[in-house]
Amino acid sequence: MERYPDIEIYLAEADIETVQRWLAVHFDELPTLVKRGKRQWRTQARHADSEVPILLVTHAADGFASLWFDSSHTPWPRDVDCARDAARALGCEVRCSLGGWQPGDEPDRFWRVRADGEEGAIDWPDSGQ
Repeated sequence: MERYPDIEIYLAEADIETVQRWLAVHFDELPTLVKRGKRQWRTQARHADSEVPILLVTHAADGFASLWFDSSHTPWPRDVDCARDAARALGCEVRCSLGGWQPGDEPDRFWRVRADGEEGAIDWPDSGQ
């Protein structure tokens, strides 16, 4: 299975403590998410002997929080795998890219995973907010 160079998911709900507990299940070493600016939380995790920078930005897109893992060394090979796990564990809707993004791909098409397991492609235009 292809492993993406980084992973980004969008969480409908992003209680910092709940996200922290979910992340702690998946990483060998996970320092606490630390506030690093307006609506930004960061940490440096460790998985499979590799450093994984993590950035959580609350209210990043239409009320969704962005959770970005800036590494290919995550517990999940693709965004959708992370989204499915997050939706189940956090009990909220999660969105992610349809696949590895390439120039020319439709920027407003995303994959939505609901907490009940229902999932599918959606149009999610950028509202600019």
